[in-house]
Amino acid sequence: MTKSVRSISTVIAACVALALCTFFALASPASASSGAEAFVQSNVQRGLQILNNTSLSKEQRQEQFRAFLVTLTDLHRIALYTLGPVRRTASPADQEAFVDAFRNYAFAVYGAEFSKYSGQSLRVTGSIQRAPGDELVRTVLVDPHAPAGQEPIEVDFRVYNSGGKYSVVDIVVAGLDLAITEQEDFSAFLAQHNGDLKALIANLRQRTERVRTTGRI
Repeated sequence: MTKSVRSISTVIAACVALALCTFFALASPASASSGAEAFVQSNVQRGLQILNNTSLSKEQRQEQFRAFLVTLTDLHRIALYTLGPVRRTASPADQEAFVDAFRNYAFAVYGAEFSKYSGQSLRVTGSIQRAPGDELVRTVLVDPHAPAGQEPIEVDFRVYNSGGKYSVVDIVVAGLDLAITEQEDFSAFLAQHNGDLKALIANLRQRTERVRTTGRI
């Protein structure tokens, strides 16, 4: 993995982790203009109860938050997308091993960033329908600790509607697409390792262990 790709991926991972923590502290608009926006807003109270429940230990809140994210995001779909063209030739067993490694890495990153939540919120500014059942909910990250005059970071959530069931399938932070950025990251690694998917899986597992051990992304 190249240094430049790693640095971009690290920045995006940190921003996304913080965005997901603040996703549930949304400053709700007067009304939702779409089902996707309503889906976003409907998770506010449930997430706040986890983030602000002082009767739980940090570890308990992290575990509950992780379980909550499982119901919110389609990590299986996201993982296979980030794998890129390699997924077409990978065996089902290798695909599932990659999805598992990707999921564990994602949650390790979220866990490392979890303690940094300190009152930030996301304000919904609208939504755009990309296609039937595919909407982009636009928000801005409002940080009460940001320097005066600093522009809020734009965070957009791509939401799929499958038969009335909504899920987040991608996040765009400050114009940078998480799924595309990760796909470029993994493609660069595979290009340096002769397309060896097992090597990528092993690398993700090593990165996961490092994050869990050091708390550094």
